[in-house]
Amino acid sequence: MPNSISTYSTENRGRVLLLFLLFLLAIYQFVTAGFTAFAVVCVLPFVVLFIYATFRWRMFAFWSLFVINYFLQMKDIKLPVPTSLPNEMFELIMLAVAIIDARQDPRFERAGNIMLFAIMIWVSFCLLEILNDSCGLGINPAAWFNGFHLLAIQLVWISLVFSIYVASPKTLMTLLKLWAILSLFTVFWTYKQVYWGMTTAEKIWMETRGRTTHIINGGTLIRYFSTFSDAANYGCNAAATAVAFFIIGITNKIKWAKIFFLLSSVAVIWGMFQSGTRTGIFCLGIGLVVYIFLSKSVRIAVPFSIIFGILGFLLVFTTIGNGNQQIRRMRSAFNKEDASVNVRDINKEAIKKYIQDAPWGIGLGMSPENVPANNKFRKLSAIPPDSEYVFIWVHTGPIGVTIFSICMVLIFLGGCRVVLFKLKEPSLIGIGAGYCCAFVAINFGGYANQVLFQYPNGVLFFGGMAVVYILPYIEPEWAAYENMRLAQIAEKKRLRAEKKKKKLKN
Repeated sequence: MPNSISTYSTENRGRVLLLFLLFLLAIYQFVTAGFTAFAVVCVLPFVVLFIYATFRWRMFAFWSLFVINYFLQMKDIKLPVPTSLPNEMFELIMLAVAIIDARQDPRFERAGNIMLFAIMIWVSFCLLEILNDSCGLGINPAAWFNGFHLLAIQLVWISLVFSIYVASPKTLMTLLKLWAILSLFTVFWTYKQVYWGMTTAEKIWMETRGRTTHIINGGTLIRYFSTFSDAANYGCNAAATAVAFFIIGITNKIKWAKIFFLLSSVAVIWGMFQSGTRTGIFCLGIGLVVYIFLSKSVRIAVPFSIIFGILGFLLVFTTIGNGNQQIRRMRSAFNKEDASVNVRDINKEAIKKYIQDAPWGIGLGMSPENVPANNKFRKLSAIPPDSEYVFIWVHTGPIGVTIFSICMVLIFLGGCRVVLFKLKEPSLIGIGAGYCCAFVAINFGGYANQVLFQYPNGVLFFGGMAVVYILPYIEPEWAAYENMRLAQIAEKKRLRAEKKKKKLKN
C-alpha cells in the first residue's frame, strides 16, 4: 500500500498530497481567524473549488489576487476573516502550483536576484526580532508573528509570485492594462463619492474614524478615499500610479496604448487631488525627477525639467488655483508653519527620547494592547507613527529602520541597473522605468504616511519591482510581440481603408 501511494503521488506529481496539505492549511487559517465550525464547513468547499480552478487555469489565482487587492479595504466590503488571509491563500497556492510545475516550466531561477537577496536580509533581521525583549515582558511569539507577517514575509511571497507568473509579453501587457482599468475604477468611485455621494458604510466611517482627518477646514473640505483605506493611502497610490502610467504611455510604440495610459495617468492625477493628500504632490514630483535620469535622453529630460519646474513654481510661489480647496490643501504642503506638520515633528521628537533606550525597537507586533500602562515604552507603543518608516523605527529601532532603508535602496538600484544596462527595447525600458519611479514614489509616500504596506500597494509596487527584474528574460519575445501587434493594427487599418474605398466606388 505505501508503495502504491508513493507511485500514485509520483505519477500525479504530488497534487493529491499538496491538495491535502492546502486543505489542512485552509482549516487552520479559518479556525484561527475565529470562524465557527459551521462557517468552516460552509466555506471550505469554495476553498477546494478555488484550488481546483488554480490547477485547471494556471493564471486564475494570479489575476484573482491582483483584482481582489484593490477592493479589500472598501468600506462596504466586510470580510469575516483577516484582510491578509485572501492574499496569503492565493500566494501560497500559486507557489505550490509553481513548485509542482517546476520540472516542465522552471522559472524559480528568475527569482534569484538582488531584490530577493535584499528582502531576505530584511526577513533575517525580522526573524532575530523574536528575541527582542526591550519592553521587559518576555518573548511574545504571537505578537512577533503578526508584525513579522506584516513587514517581512509578505514581501517574499509577492517577489516570488510575480517573478514566476509574469512570464511572457502578453501576460505583462495584460497586467498593465488590468492595473490601468482598476485604477480608472478607483477614479470613477472617487467621482461617485464627490458628485453622487457616499454609501452608508462610507458615511459611517467618515463620521467616526475618519472625521478628524477627512473632514477638515471647518467641514468645508472633504478628503476622498475611493476604494482605499483612507485618503493618504489613496493619494500616495494615485501619485505613484500616475507616474508609472505616464512613463509607460510616452514610451509605448502602439498608439492606442500610448493614449490609453496617458489618459489613465491624467485621470488618476485628478483622483489624487480629490484625496487632499499633500504628500502626493511630492510623490509625483520625485517619481518624475527620477525618470529624468533613467530616460538617458536629453530630448525627454529637457522638456520634463521645464514643465516640472513651471508647475512647481506655480504651486509654491503663486496663488493660481487657490479658488479650488483641494489645490489650496496641496499648496499647504509647502507651508512650514502648517499645524499637522508640526504635530508630526512633535511626535518624532517624543519617539527619539524613548527609542534611545531601545536600539532594536520595542519589538514587532508590540502595541498598546500588549504593553501594560506602567511600562516605560507604553507611550511609545501608543504614539501615532504617522508614516511607515516611523512605524518601522518604533518597532525595530534605529538598527531596523536603517537595514530596511538599505534594503529598499538595494531593490531600487538593482531595478535601475536592469533598466539602464540590461534592456534595449525602448517600450520595455519605459515599463521598467515606470515601475522603478513608482517604487520610489510610494516609498517617499511611506516616509510621510503609513501607506507602504497598505492594500493594494504591496502587490502593486513590490510586485512591480519583481517584474522589472524579469524583463531581460522576456525581452527576446517582446520585440516579436510588439511587431506582431503593430502588424495587426496596420492590417486592420488597411482593411478599413479598402472597405471605405469600395463604399465610395459603389
